[in-house]
Order: sequence, then structure tokens, then C-alpha cells
Amino acid sequence: MRIKRREFISLLSATAITALPLSEHLAVAKTTRIKAIAVDAFVVFDPRPIEQCAEELFPGRGTELTSLWRTRQFEYTWLRRIGNHYKDFWQVTEDALNNAVSEMRLPLTKAECQRLMGKYETLPPWPDVPETLSELRRRNIRIAFLSNFSAAMLHSNLAAAKLEEYFEPHLTTDRVDAFKPSPVAYQMGPDGFALELHEIGFAAFGSWDAVGAKWFGYPTIWVNRSNRHWENLDVQSDATTSNFRGTLDFLDERNCAA
Repeated sequence: MRIKRREFISLLSATAITALPLSEHLAVAKTTRIKAIAVDAFVVFDPRPIEQCAEELFPGRGTELTSLWRTRQFEYTWLRRIGNHYKDFWQVTEDALNNAVSEMRLPLTKAECQRLMGKYETLPPWPDVPETLSELRRRNIRIAFLSNFSAAMLHSNLAAAKLEEYFEPHLTTDRVDAFKPSPVAYQMGPDGFALELHEIGFAAFGSWDAVGAKWFGYPTIWVNRSNRHWENLDVQSDATTSNFRGTLDFLDERNCAA
């Protein structure tokens, strides 16, 4: 079988890159243009109405309930991943809520449960999101969620915010039955976009998610909207910003250098 000259050069280049030592692999990544952004759901959607609703239902205890609820969410996703007993994030979230109210001895009616859970379907976008998405599209940067949220949760939130047009098919952990920070979940990025890992930026809301993405090998932007501290887990994000628009600055720096 004859190989065309262009195909031969491409094959030779790919082989050369594969053979590079780690330090030179990193240099290649830093001079590669980013063509797509994988984003966590909370980078786009504001979760604060959940706490506001909890406070309305349980005055003076809403913050405590939301904090415990969130903790149980994380624990349940990680335990289910370790134990290989997957449930989608909607079910995990409801299980976590029921555990939290039981632990706090709060009387939660079925209607109140539905009201709290319903907030996860209609979260508002952060104010900077529509403009940033529009600019990313203008720059031909592809966008998709890589999220623990179920596909139904992502669809309902995007529909409520009228932002569906900006996103490619959702890379929800339901596809692989593995929550982040599992490498199986992060692998959906290169598989879904059909791009090399270093061509995809990962925008994380939680520092733990930024760590997981960085461990996996993504150029990682931590959108630290809550002004939290970084984790002590041996890596640093490539950029940290207080809002989603900061991803544009990261792309300016990264893509201009490429």
C-alpha cells in the first residue's frame, strides 16, 4: 500500500511526538492551540438559589442543610465510584438530601423535597456566562459540559437559560457510569471532541475537579467564583480566575503562544 507524502509526514510527526520525553511532551502541550473547552456545570450555572430555597424552608438552618447536603453528594458519588454501584446524579442528590435532613432531624415533606430538588433543574446562569459563550463561539472554540449532572439536568437548565445553541452533546458521567474525578470520566473529553487532550481546556468550578482534570492532563482553568483555597494535592491549575470570562484571557495567552 502506498502512503501519500502528506500522510507520511503526519505519521512521522505523530511518532516523533509520542517518542518525546515527558518534559518535551509538556513543551508540545504549551505550544498547542486549544480548540475546545470542557466545562463543569457550576461554571455556567449559579447554585446559590439552592441555599436560598433551603433557608426559606428552614429559617436559620438553610446554610447548614445545604453544606451537609453537598458533603453527602460528594461522599455518595465517590463511594459509588469506588464500590462500582453507579446511580445518576439526580438520584444521588435526592439520596443525599434525605440523609442530610434525617441527620439534622428536619421534617421534610414530599412537596418540600420536590421544591429543593427542582432548583437543580432551573439554575440561573452566572451573569458573565452568555457574553463569554458568545465570544467563545466567535473564536470557533467548541464547548461541551463534562459534568456529573445527568443529561436531563443539563438539558433542563440550558433550556431554562436559553443557552442550548452554544453546547455540543453533553459529556455526562452517565455515559461511562463513573463520576469525576475518575479518569474514566475525564476521558470523555478527548473521546467526545475527537481532539488530543492538550487541545482541550478544562474549566472547573471546584478545586477538587481542577485537581482531577490536571492530574488527567488537561490544560486546566479553575473558575474560583467562591474565592476558596487551592487543594494540597501536588498540582496547580494552569490558570485561576474569579469568573468564566477569565477563560478568554487564558485562551489569549495560550493560543497566541502557539
